[in-house]
Amino acid sequence: MGKQTQLSGSNRPVNPAMSGRWKLEDAKARFSEVVRHAREDGPQRVTVRGHDAVVIMSVEEFERLTPAAPRVPFVNFMEALHLSGLDLEREADHGRDVEL
Repeated sequence: MGKQTQLSGSNRPVNPAMSGRWKLEDAKARFSEVVRHAREDGPQRVTVRGHDAVVIMSVEEFERLTPAAPRVPFVNFMEALHLSGLDLEREADHGRDVEL
């Protein structure tokens, strides 16, 4: 059976997999288990010194929460850069003379 690491208010050990909250050292030691629970049971919180620090979640959950970036046509992207103030003129380059 997995290591139980925290105590509840009634001083009973709390299994981090059941609570979805892991102390950093436990999450590091059992990372594959944390990932499995994130994929199967939902986001898992990792605490540092007793305070929530990060959340590990499945990529599907992350993509659901993150808005998709709109795709801008290339011409519109370039026009949006406002490069009209830059001097982009080039001197005519005719190569150089090389003795063979």
